[in-house]
Amino acid sequence: MMHSQSKSSVSVWKRLHSIKHDDASLNNETWFTAQPCKTYQFFGNSILITQPSSTFWVYLLGVLTTLLGLYFCVTHDNQVSRIMWGISLILWGVGALLAGTSYQAFGYQLKCAGRPEVVWTSWWEVVYLIFQQVSVSVMLIAVVYSCLPVLGQSLSMYLAVLVSVVYTLVVGWGAFKPVKSFITFELMVLFCSPFIFFFIGLNGSRFWLTGNALDLALLGTWFGLILTMWLFHQYLRLGWTQKLWQRGIWFSENDVLHVALVIWIFYIALVLEPLVVDYTI
Repeated sequence: MMHSQSKSSVSVWKRLHSIKHDDASLNNETWFTAQPCKTYQFFGNSILITQPSSTFWVYLLGVLTTLLGLYFCVTHDNQVSRIMWGISLILWGVGALLAGTSYQAFGYQLKCAGRPEVVWTSWWEVVYLIFQQVSVSVMLIAVVYSCLPVLGQSLSMYLAVLVSVVYTLVVGWGAFKPVKSFITFELMVLFCSPFIFFFIGLNGSRFWLTGNALDLALLGTWFGLILTMWLFHQYLRLGWTQKLWQRGIWFSENDVLHVALVIWIFYIALVLEPLVVDYTI
């Protein structure tokens, strides 16, 4: 009986792997021609890395974002907004590292090696999606603690928790069932986008009324994020990844996203971070 329950539990976790990759031609042989791969030697062991340059950018993003989040936490000076920014950025950074591990660095090992068919996603990516959405929810609390009085702060906390719980349940259901449309990057963006538009309205109206430097810096943060997503989708729409790869140059739409986000993180560190304090009347 115990063995049967254990086997059933394992099968539940493996249901995610029943979603096959969108590219039916991808397999153990074509994996290495569809994208760059390189084997590195580490302490006498051979390690295959998929998309080495892309791995560099996403890991760089993850490390920089996590370090900036830790800096916010260390220098919080009893400012709740700074602590929340720190937690948000740590979640974002760790999420980027998880995503880079599955989408790029060890994609072959996680999705292809030893499988009759390449799978579409992995649990690393599912956890990344949750971390990413929760990061934006925590960011809502961080921003509101700098921009609104107590009532707004309380409401933001309830809303952030509610949205993150709902999203986590949706993604969890999608992963275990599995339902592909519930565990997409696009759905995560859909859950996060209302917060970004709220930020623009809040900081835009405050800057219009007061000319506050923090609001201007926050507006730059949100428009930088929107520009990043626009560049990502334009690059994807134009199919430049495939065109450049045919010439031996690998620079994908994900690289556009990660390079732009590295610049975005530097903006937060240099422009926004010095201004983040709690709301005062």
